[in-house]
Amino acid sequence: MNKKPIVAIMYDYDHTLCKEDMQNYGLAPALGLTPAEYWAKVSKNTKDSQCEMILSFLYSTVRQALCKGIKPTRKWFNSLGKNIEHFPGVLTWFSKMNEYAKSKGVILEHYVVSSGNKEIIEGGPIAKEFKKIFACEYHYDKDTKLAVWPKFVINYTQKTQYLYRIEKGVLDVNDDVRINEKSKPRIPHSNMIYIGDGITDVPCMTVVKNSGGHSIAVYDKNKKEIALKLMQEGRISYACVADYRKDKELDKVVKLIIDNVAIHEKLAHRRAKEKKKL
Repeated sequence: MNKKPIVAIMYDYDHTLCKEDMQNYGLAPALGLTPAEYWAKVSKNTKDSQCEMILSFLYSTVRQALCKGIKPTRKWFNSLGKNIEHFPGVLTWFSKMNEYAKSKGVILEHYVVSSGNKEIIEGGPIAKEFKKIFACEYHYDKDTKLAVWPKFVINYTQKTQYLYRIEKGVLDVNDDVRINEKSKPRIPHSNMIYIGDGITDVPCMTVVKNSGGHSIAVYDKNKKEIALKLMQEGRISYACVADYRKDKELDKVVKLIIDNVAIHEKLAHRRAKEKKKL
């Protein structure tokens, strides 16, 4: 019996699935700050310490919480994801696309590859839709339960390594053996779709597109300049408004990609049968 082909959709999160940086919805208000004030503090810490930006944001967040008398536990971070505002159609996108892929004989898997907080994403309404969430995460003291050190850090160029983990099906980030072994890919690059919003996604978009997959830049309908620039530079395959509802452009493009995978699989099976006849 032939195995069904697998398509992986990999999403950035901020400005891709949700309308703003995820920290703007719950984290900044919990610290008594506007989003602008919160990010100004992060930027100041980055400049003053000359720390790598993502590490600076993780450190600054914990320090700001402690200064406010807030205990930065995993549970606290999880609670900050409940009010995230997603783009139209996101909440029903996953089940809709899963059903469509199934009708075409294709298995669809969803992944997050983000430089945001994994704990905040896990507290949001769509966390259960992802096979794996790759994002920045804290290590928590086993006694105090407080965040004490970055457990995983993902900056913009580091995102690309997770594409290869998804390709090979090696999702344990501590598995340095199987990820480097020569093996047949579980999900070929041609069956990969990367959806992001802009410049910080370019490394992933480029890897996926140049390897035979599909990169899609999504944009707020009033802010299309970056997506169009990426299209003109040949860095992406498609540019679509960040509207995940049925029959919108993004919906149509992803369904066509799934159709294409299904057709190629059928043709491969036919070629295999013809070879046996020779």
